Amino acid sequence: MITVIAAIAENNALGKNNDLIWHLPADLKRFKQVTTGHYILMGRNTFESIGRALPNRTTIIITRNKNYFKDGCLIANSLEDAIDLAKEQQQIFIIGGAQIYRETMEKGIADQLDITLVHKEFDADVYFPEINASIWKEVKREDFIADEKNDYDYSFVSYQKI
Repeated sequence: MITVIAAIAENNALGKNNDLIWHLPADLKRFKQVTTGHYILMGRNTFESIGRALPNRTTIIITRNKNYFKDGCLIANSLEDAIDLAKEQQQIFIIGGAQIYRETMEKGIADQLDITLVHKEFDADVYFPEINASIWKEVKREDFIADEKNDYDYSFVSYQKI
């Protein structure tokens, strides 16, 4: 099972200047719960924005740089190579960034989408691909309102490939 996991705004904004635009502790907590114990695949820019391998997960960094190395991480030179490194796993998460999401969606690689939808539009320099309703069916949604820790209304939305 290959799952794309992302937090996006209503206008599909993902980030700006290689960083998140918003701070939603509930999303970060859920991301940790969902991905812990699994392989996470990400592009080099996403890895460098995080700055380290995330604990209790196997990190695969996708980069075209054949000499790239980060201690404690696996390196792949393509999305397909990254998936091949994790092929024995029952659950693989693709965690970004925009280029990796786009490639994953265009190639039809993912089985499901795990989206945190932030109910606001943001100015961004990277965006998540459109979720095509003829390919993806919403199967679960949990809605939340802003509170003292989370500045925006948000929803956890799960999609399955049709």
